Amino acid sequence: MTRQRSYYRPEGIPPNGVFLCTEAVRADTEYLPHRHEWGQLLYVVSGVVVLRLAQERFWAPTHFAIWLPQGIKHACYNQRQATIRTINFDTRWYAELPETPCLLEVGPLFKAIQDDLFARDVLIPHDKPDLRLCRVLCDQMTVAPRQRNYLPGTDDRLLAPVLHALEQCPADNRTLAQWATEVYSTERTLSRRCQALLGMSFSEWRQRLRYLQALALLRQGMSVQSVALEVGYSSSSAFIAMFRQQSGSTPEGYRTRP
Repeated sequence: MTRQRSYYRPEGIPPNGVFLCTEAVRADTEYLPHRHEWGQLLYVVSGVVVLRLAQERFWAPTHFAIWLPQGIKHACYNQRQATIRTINFDTRWYAELPETPCLLEVGPLFKAIQDDLFARDVLIPHDKPDLRLCRVLCDQMTVAPRQRNYLPGTDDRLLAPVLHALEQCPADNRTLAQWATEVYSTERTLSRRCQALLGMSFSEWRQRLRYLQALALLRQGMSVQSVALEVGYSSSSAFIAMFRQQSGSTPEGYRTRP
């Protein structure tokens, strides 16, 4: 059963203009639509987070972050457990950040600073050294590589049925040519639409989908070989190569990471 939760905002953003939060989100938890009076960076410590903004879903896997400017209405649904941290800024802090939501691929310096702040339980920084660290966090967000969405979607009449079917069964290994037959099209047409509407090839989109599914299964304690088979790989070695390409880590390394 899905747990529906409302977001209860703090009494007000602190005078210094920044505060931090952390939360372990249980599986099948939905946050109802809401807005913030501040900009929010939502960083995924483990698992996968899915936000809905208007008609678009924003997917963010482990160690990516979603930037939400002030006033953007959004909701969140997590099918599986995830741990998230948020860094919240008033408008004084983020003049150089995008005015629209996006995915940020934050770097090692950002991760080290926010790890330090949360390890010391600095949720509302007061002293000058910690406020300077928060300023560096904001600077790192400004220079981080940006993506529109990790796993983009589309309502295109040809592509949408294919993507929906794969979300239901990531292990489906049908080729693009076989999918084209299913939707009464051609492989060339679907390939062009993937690049135009998703910004990537069909194989890259499917690989990202499988990576997202694998993150959740690994956290559940499944063996690497079982996860590989579950998401459509015939061998552990091929799955490990994909996982390393997407995350820079091995599946075992990810599972044992705190």
